[in-house]
Amino acid sequence: MSLIRGRFHKAADKLAAEYTASSSVDWRLYPYDIKGSIAHVRMLAKQKIISEKEAEMITEGLASIREEMEQGKFQFRVEQEDIHMSIEARLIEKIGEVGRKLHTARSRNDQVALDLRLFTKEAISETITRLRKLQQALVNLAERNKDVTLPGYTHLQPAQPVLLAHHLLAYFEMLSRDAGRFSDCRRRADVMPLGSGAVAGVAYNIDRDFLASELGFSRLSQNSIDAVSDRDFVVEYEAAASLCMMHLSRLAEEVILWSSAEFGFIELDDAYATSSSIMPQKKNPDVVELARGKTGRVYGRLMAMLAMMKALPLSYDRDLQEDKEGLFDTVDTLLSTLEVITGVIKTVKLNTENMERAAGRDYILATDLADYLVSRGEAFRSAHNIVARLVSYAIDRGKSFRELSLDEYQGFSPRFGQDVYSITVASSVAARDVIGGTAPSQVARALSRAKKLLGEVEGEGWS
Repeated sequence: MSLIRGRFHKAADKLAAEYTASSSVDWRLYPYDIKGSIAHVRMLAKQKIISEKEAEMITEGLASIREEMEQGKFQFRVEQEDIHMSIEARLIEKIGEVGRKLHTARSRNDQVALDLRLFTKEAISETITRLRKLQQALVNLAERNKDVTLPGYTHLQPAQPVLLAHHLLAYFEMLSRDAGRFSDCRRRADVMPLGSGAVAGVAYNIDRDFLASELGFSRLSQNSIDAVSDRDFVVEYEAAASLCMMHLSRLAEEVILWSSAEFGFIELDDAYATSSSIMPQKKNPDVVELARGKTGRVYGRLMAMLAMMKALPLSYDRDLQEDKEGLFDTVDTLLSTLEVITGVIKTVKLNTENMERAAGRDYILATDLADYLVSRGEAFRSAHNIVARLVSYAIDRGKSFRELSLDEYQGFSPRFGQDVYSITVASSVAARDVIGGTAPSQVARALSRAKKLLGEVEGEGWS
């Protein structure tokens, strides 16, 4: 029998009970629910709302229920609706009427808000840890290949040569922003709602500061109505996760392109590839393709949460039961994607010869030729036009820049001299010696900065 149907004259319809039950989803909150309940009971005893003996009995009962959960022996019942009522009902079964005192000075509304905040804080910490591990893998790969050059692309067309390390560190920057967003989210999730009751607070002499200290919160909620209905921290996690998955999807897309025969820049480790059911020669990048595909799934969870929240009147409404499944799925999807992408980066094999060869093709030094003319007094827009016509001329004759004679160069501008042949991929890369540029000195500085950041956060427990 449900603990909260005393007001009604008949049992809940079976279908209605199944429809409203959430224990198949929110069972994952049991460690946080028990942790919160133990802190709550200690506070009740401290404030002499219940006796020390009663608190001891309840605490021991909750600890034994936690063991049942961990061992997979706990029996869920549909009529108890959710994990919170399931634990309370089992507690009463185990220790008798004293168990009914657990819910003193507490509502399921502030209880659920507490559990979800505890879960989200822990999920954020684990998310940041995995972000940092992926960043470390990128830095290690960049460090091992810091002299390798490849084409930098715009519009997926070869644009200018860049160092591979510079390219990889672009993802380091993206992931740093992701870590910052999750850290911001954690600060706003770090608010202790217990004591807000159902909507108006509680009519007992509770000690909320004690609860915050016991449960590891830095501050208390300041409005009971907001505290029980606030799910901004869930939306924020899902929004930050969506951005992070977008970054991972971009990386996945480049892994897919670079591992294709047309690019041939990398080869995936066998552990992170699959074969075809019909074509035995295939080595498919299915792992990263799934990472790319799961990005839309995370976006969908964010949109569902925003749509659910957009018209809820204050304060708590049962619609909020729908917050958990999306959050859990988002956390699971993001954490597993971070882990598998880290594995891909750690084990990928580079074909640096193909990268270097590609960096020297397709008139990729055209901008450097324009800059050369500018250094000799030509206005940039005019230099751009001159080199554009030079490129068209070379293409029509099937020649590379190096195969053009000086007379051919000077047919487009008398400013070209013999030193035009000193323009190379290496000189092009070296010339971009500005903060944030691809010059070796700047990339070395960026690598040093990245390693310093990772060393600092590792010293703080990857927080």
